[in-house]
Amino acid sequence: MLVKIEEIDEDGLVLDEAVSERTLSEALSPQGQDTGFRADRPATFKASFRKVSGSVLLTGDLAPHVTAPCKRCLRDVTMDLPIHFTLNLVPEPRQTLEDAGLDGEAAEDPKSQKRDSGGSFALRDADREYFDGRVIDLDPIVREQVLLALPVSVVCKDDCKGLCPQCGQDLNEAECGCERKVVDPRLAVLKSIKLN
Repeated sequence: MLVKIEEIDEDGLVLDEAVSERTLSEALSPQGQDTGFRADRPATFKASFRKVSGSVLLTGDLAPHVTAPCKRCLRDVTMDLPIHFTLNLVPEPRQTLEDAGLDGEAAEDPKSQKRDSGGSFALRDADREYFDGRVIDLDPIVREQVLLALPVSVVCKDDCKGLCPQCGQDLNEAECGCERKVVDPRLAVLKSIKLN
């Protein structure tokens, strides 16, 4: 989904776009890594854009319907992920060679060169998202917001009993009769010690 800056007028711009199941699936498996979550239907992305002093204020709402295995019994759990976010989209700063200190004497003077801080960022950039100044690509923004909204773990119900660690029986359906107290075989010899 692409939005051109000239489409945003003085009153702003409101979008109501469908997000395909494929885009959501790509968001839920970044760089091919399985998060355990799957999208099973498309979602609707509602966004409003407003120009504010050289930047664009983006407010978005999305509620993808996802499926994930319960962390205790491995049954599929379906849920809606309500996502609401606000981003300040700022045009990327354009640096010339002189600004970056890469010409003439400045390039030879190590004190005048900016050093790479190894991934850290300035505090003023914490609430900013950069774009090329002409077109806003919404796909990476949607992917990021979906990943940020995922819960750490999912359970089918609060009192889920899970699986038996010995036989794998789903304890929500029936008891299996296995010994619940498992003794480490390295410590089993201690059972034979008699204390007076």
